[in-house]
Amino acid sequence: MSESSAAAAEAVAARFEELYGSAPDGVWAAPGRVNLIGEHTDYNDGFVMPFALPHTAVAAVSRRDDGVLRLHSDDIGGRVVELSVDDLVPESDKRWTAYPAGVVWALREAGHAVTGADVHLASSVPAGAGLSSSAALEVVVALALNDLYDLGLRGWQLARLSQRAENVYVGAPVGIMDQTASACCEAGHALFLDTRDLSQRQIPFDLAAEGMRLLVVDTRVKHSHSEGEYGKRREGCEKGAALLGIDALRDVAHDDLDAALARLGDDEEVRRLVRHVVTEDRRVEQVVSLLESGDTRAIGPLLIEGHASLRDDFRVSCPELDLVVDTAVSAGALGARMTGGGFGGSAIVLVEEGDVPAVTKAVEEAFTAAGFKTPRVFEAVPSAGARRVR
Repeated sequence: MSESSAAAAEAVAARFEELYGSAPDGVWAAPGRVNLIGEHTDYNDGFVMPFALPHTAVAAVSRRDDGVLRLHSDDIGGRVVELSVDDLVPESDKRWTAYPAGVVWALREAGHAVTGADVHLASSVPAGAGLSSSAALEVVVALALNDLYDLGLRGWQLARLSQRAENVYVGAPVGIMDQTASACCEAGHALFLDTRDLSQRQIPFDLAAEGMRLLVVDTRVKHSHSEGEYGKRREGCEKGAALLGIDALRDVAHDDLDAALARLGDDEEVRRLVRHVVTEDRRVEQVVSLLESGDTRAIGPLLIEGHASLRDDFRVSCPELDLVVDTAVSAGALGARMTGGGFGGSAIVLVEEGDVPAVTKAVEEAFTAAGFKTPRVFEAVPSAGARRVR
């Protein structure tokens, strides 16, 4: 554990003791994630390739046996929120507390006798930046309760329960990628995940050793997955699968895409959604192949191609994201694309190490010229998944 991580764990533990009057039973951390390639494919049973960030949600937690759930967050402030585990009802809470409370609800609904907890949270994952701050919050609470109640659940199971918490309790129709990345990623690797059967392969991804960097550009444009546009696209994908008579768009082979689009007739909106998902699954497979063969720089054009598909077919980009990609590529980046659900959030930029200052400067100057907020730019380093830290 790094010095900064240890300091964060100590600070959260100390604040827990101030709030609740005793030391926590333990401290856990779960990271946010960047998705290298594979966007809006997870809820279509497709392929994704995220990796964990060093930015984490940290939770100090103690077990309770009286049915009381107490929650506090340094990021939100305010008083401790006290709930009864017996009174947790899906979509009844529109506050931040719905995420950790939803995990308790999902565990209990699955038959696990969770009888309460005291929880204090602090997160360094930028909220609303498309880096899975909510998934980190869910997974860290799930892991803590798994340990404290000796539930014996594995990472992928905690991810499933966390996804259910967000889908049903919070009411956001997210796929499984974010929670699985937070729970299962390994340092120095990207996670090749088949979201249909949850099979995983850890793919070595050490850009620094090859003289490259991957930058995250947080546009500071906020988005919310629980708002309607995300749900509309998911419904459109499900409509496309139904019209094609298949379980999910994953079942359309890339070589059969033209025939599938022809079968969809003049429903242009559904045709666009289907085209993106099928081609994006193919791009994930191509990136995996290139990384495994050591041809890392060749993934750049696939990132650019993926952004064009998200912009033009899936229509989830925005002017700020497009400006990052266009400017970075013009300034010499190897590749760039939006990452996350879209409608704001972040873009990733693959760049030669020596070009980092010039590309960063070009993006910042382009935002200033356009009258946009100054973006936050930082390096994405593939990091460890959820773990106990104290």
